[in-house]
Amino acid sequence: MIGTLVNTLTIIVGSTVGSLAKKGIREAYQKAMFTAMGLASLALGFNAVCRHMPNSCHPVLFIISLSVGGVAGTAIDIDGRFKRLVAHYSKSNLAQGLSTGILLYCIGTLSIVGPMMSALYGDHTYLFTNATLDLVTSAVLAATYGIGMVLAAPVLFVWQGAIYLLTRLAGPIIPDELVTEISIVGGILIASSGLAILEIKDCKTLNLLPSLAVPVVFFLLKNAFGL
Repeated sequence: MIGTLVNTLTIIVGSTVGSLAKKGIREAYQKAMFTAMGLASLALGFNAVCRHMPNSCHPVLFIISLSVGGVAGTAIDIDGRFKRLVAHYSKSNLAQGLSTGILLYCIGTLSIVGPMMSALYGDHTYLFTNATLDLVTSAVLAATYGIGMVLAAPVLFVWQGAIYLLTRLAGPIIPDELVTEISIVGGILIASSGLAILEIKDCKTLNLLPSLAVPVVFFLLKNAFGL
C-alpha cells in the first residue's frame, strides 16, 4: 500500500503548506483561488464524464444511479448532517471545502484504478500520479478553506485502502465496465461540487454520494442472475 501512503502524505503536506500560505494571501486573491477551484472542479468533472461516457455499455445507468442515490441521500440527509458536524467544530465554510476535496481526491479514475493496479500487479504509477495532482489541489484548497482540509487525508486512506484490500481478496474480477460507470457518476458529482463553489447552484452533492453504490449493486445483480 505504499502508493496509498504516499498519496495520503501528499494531501497532509499540501494542506499544511496551503494553510500556512493563506495567512499571507489577501482576501481578493483568496476569492480568485476559490473561483479557480470551482472552475477546475467543473473541468475535471466534465472531462471524466466525456472520457468515459463513450465506453459505457449502459448509457442510462448513470441517470438511474443519480436518481436513486439522490433520493436515498436526501432521505438520510447526508449533506445536512455533515455540515452540522463540521459547523460544530469550525465557523468557516470548511464543510464545503472538505466535501469538494474528498470528491476530487477519491472519486476519480486514478484513485479507483490506482489501488487496484497496486494490489494486482504492484504497479504504483497511477497512485504516484494521483499523489502529485492531490499535492497541488490540497494546497490550493487549504489556502482557501484552512488547515481543516487535512481531514480529507484519512478519508482518502480508508477509501483507497478498502479498494486495495478488496482487490487483493477478490482478484482480477472487478469488470472495467463497473469502473467506467463509477467514473461517469463520480465526474458528475465533482462537477456538481464545482457549481456549489462558484455559487451557481447548491446541488447538495453529499446527498448524491449513494449514487456511487448503485452501479455496484447493478453489476452484482447482473452477475447473480446471469444477465
